[in-house]
Amino acid sequence: MKVRSIIFMAALFTAMNVCGQTQVIAHRGYWDKEGASQNSRASLRNALDLNVYGSETDIWITVDGHLMVNHDPSFGGVTLQTSTYEQCKDLTLSNGEKMPELKEFLQMMKDTKSATKLIIEIKKHDKPEANRAAARATVKAVNEYGVAERVEYISFSLDVCKELVRCAPKARVAYLSGDITPAMLFNDGITGIDYHLDALRKNPHWVAEAHGLKMDVNVWTVNEVAEMAEMKKLGVDFITTNKPLEAIEVCREK
Repeated sequence: MKVRSIIFMAALFTAMNVCGQTQVIAHRGYWDKEGASQNSRASLRNALDLNVYGSETDIWITVDGHLMVNHDPSFGGVTLQTSTYEQCKDLTLSNGEKMPELKEFLQMMKDTKSATKLIIEIKKHDKPEANRAAARATVKAVNEYGVAERVEYISFSLDVCKELVRCAPKARVAYLSGDITPAMLFNDGITGIDYHLDALRKNPHWVAEAHGLKMDVNVWTVNEVAEMAEMKKLGVDFITTNKPLEAIEVCREK
């Protein structure tokens, strides 16, 4: 199938969004395309063009309060959470872009007409206060750019999730680690579970438990078509994937 046709169907897929239909989140943006790389401006633009439900990205806070977009704790020999912005700003991605700051992604979200949301993963820092500081700084930046309704949050850190709930009580916040029941998270005001494929296979009843509490269920990172179909059949709300084109096809099948 031609890419243009797939993009058209992706837009149709979003337009047909109804309760109970599994939707697609592009993991670190739609980066598996010429000219892009993971967590790049290009990967976010590509995801926005696809018009999928969400484009996931990862952020770290530097010692001087800048929110840098990157998955791993270190890049090019620089550990982001223990470095300054000056040490990070010239780090170059594989597609030639300089490492983005979150504010650049937020500006893109403000400017776009795409329905795609930005799913911000606040990474688990080494110090609890850094986790909470990252959560506060992220919510502040999102509010400053006026895109709170275009953003959702996820984290492996329960401290981050709780701080997000405190700072942004209307936001959608999901926990990633896969080791806590939906009911326990619900008691902390967390609105969703975002668990690895293996965690949901081991505890498939968590999907119904979460839905009974009106919580969302996301599964990561699912790249095989058969596994996408399996999770769709289980009833998850979202599939996070490095293969969004394939996931769109699976999710739109009856």
